[in-house]
Amino acid sequence: MQRFFAPAQLSHAPARELHNGDFADYAETPARAEAILRAIGGADQPEDRGEAAILAVHTPDYIAFLKDAARLWQAAGRPGDAIPYAFPIVGRRPLKLDRIDALLGRHGFDATTPITPDTWTAAYASAQTALAATYAVLGGEPAAFALCRPPGHHAGADYCGGYCHLNVAAIAAQAARDAGKERVAILDIDYHHGNGTQDIFWTRDDVFYASVHADPASDYPFYWGHADETGEGEGRGATLNLPLPHGTTREVFRAAQATALDAIAAFDPGLLVVSFGADTWEGDPISRFALTTADYPVLAADIAARGWPTVIVMEGGYAVDALGTNVAGFLSGFDG
Repeated sequence: MQRFFAPAQLSHAPARELHNGDFADYAETPARAEAILRAIGGADQPEDRGEAAILAVHTPDYIAFLKDAARLWQAAGRPGDAIPYAFPIVGRRPLKLDRIDALLGRHGFDATTPITPDTWTAAYASAQTALAATYAVLGGEPAAFALCRPPGHHAGADYCGGYCHLNVAAIAAQAARDAGKERVAILDIDYHHGNGTQDIFWTRDDVFYASVHADPASDYPFYWGHADETGEGEGRGATLNLPLPHGTTREVFRAAQATALDAIAAFDPGLLVVSFGADTWEGDPISRFALTTADYPVLAADIAARGWPTVIVMEGGYAVDALGTNVAGFLSGFDG
């Protein structure tokens, strides 16, 4: 399996985030990607394909914000990384605001996703990594892995959150559509629901989104990912959410994943994007499932057995010491 990673992704290194009522060390560190790289034996540098595929998913105003937020923060005399503190809860009006505090709240939904002077560079490289894997599969590879960092599935068309700035799974799926795939499916098996991915394709019937995740009644992102969310308009029925309780083991997770795969099979995609998060592991510091390292090859083999050309993009996983082994185990399920 081809593997892709751009070293520029390591440049995004916020110092802290606001988590559970206090500032804490930023969990989505460059060490995550470094651990995975060591475990998988390295990766190829992606080609730079420009911004067109990014702008096919994200709004121009949002991209301009990501590029300029750190400068505006520093120009306002603020120390450290840019973090929002005020959010429009109801009916975000299209106001023309230029104060950095207003822009941060307009284009973000939490305080766990700081923006540094290097965030755009790293997020752009993450998107290029996802595109490299997508084009490898479009070119005939049965599967390819994009070591994306920062991750992406919490980012919407015009907002960031959950450590995510550009939605790499959505960018990959849209690139496949634009390359001629009539239908594309996304299987999200991160511990947390991919609210941004769901939001981007919510009203569309050409991209099917299925997610197996922790019940948002008790876990982030709380407001999205409930079982009754199935899409809207033309997209009604093209979203499937399978929330699971704390303590979920392989048997329960595997059964839910099989339900998702059956629904995807009925959709009959020409390409599958897997948003893979290893934060489902039993020792992850911010998650509460009970999957073991030995479970990941099994879950991956179940996906591979369906036979769809598959792009795997990296999402979460914060137990750095075990992360590389867990990711390598998952990839081995496709190699077998």
